[in-house]
Amino acid sequence: MRIEIEPGVRLFVDVEGAALVPDGPRLREKPTLILLHGGPGFDHSSFKPLFSRLADIAQVLYVDHRGHGRSDRCSPAYWNLDTFADDVVRLCAALGIARPIVLGQSYGGFVAQRYLARHPDHPAKVILSSTSHHMGLARKLAMFERLGGTDARRAAETFWTDPTAATWADYERVCRPHYNTTQPGNDDAKRRTIAVDEILFHTARHEMPTMQLLPGLKDVCCPVLVMAGDADPVTPIEDAQDIAAALPPQWLQFERFANVGHGAWRDDADAAFAVLRRFILA
Repeated sequence: MRIEIEPGVRLFVDVEGAALVPDGPRLREKPTLILLHGGPGFDHSSFKPLFSRLADIAQVLYVDHRGHGRSDRCSPAYWNLDTFADDVVRLCAALGIARPIVLGQSYGGFVAQRYLARHPDHPAKVILSSTSHHMGLARKLAMFERLGGTDARRAAETFWTDPTAATWADYERVCRPHYNTTQPGNDDAKRRTIAVDEILFHTARHEMPTMQLLPGLKDVCCPVLVMAGDADPVTPIEDAQDIAAALPPQWLQFERFANVGHGAWRDDADAAFAVLRRFILA
């Protein structure tokens, strides 16, 4: 369904699980878990079907960012972190959601960090999964070279310094197979995704090269789980460690996953969802 969050702007939202469930003589309220997908330019489909595992303990909301996936298209003026972060608040207001748990994966983690900076009192908890706080190209290139040799390093450097359809096609062919340790080149997941490449190219040219998200983390006032795999080339674990160091220690939980790439649940689902369940229920 599409939810209007402000006049003329509708986001696609899919809901799994009830918020109120029978519990003896009462209705017990589960927390709402809002999932912010990666990209930029992709959609929520990468979370399915695995995140159904959490529907017994949370109402799960799958959302396509403004202009993405099945959400309404919009002009490039709105393809930025401030807009996407504020849209979390707008969506919660439209749906009557108070104190959500927000999970941001990859680019969605950029959005979640900006959301924390702009609206520190809004979430109950935040999960930053396989994400970065800056472009960090040197770290990406080193990891791609370690995993895929000089060809992967070359393709990564060429795309991130000159994001075009041609360099993206080469990146997809050479670099994508190294994103994860257990499912390289997941063709089914790729076919399920509605991609808007223009958003990817625009954002990679304009906002991402100068992005600096660490300063916005100093005023965090809710629990934050940082999840990272030590074999992730695109958001290297050193970036996650920087994020963890920037967060107030009383709010931080850091989980490092061995031999895991981009999105811990893709390579070690049992371990990742055990961590997520504990954090949500704590």
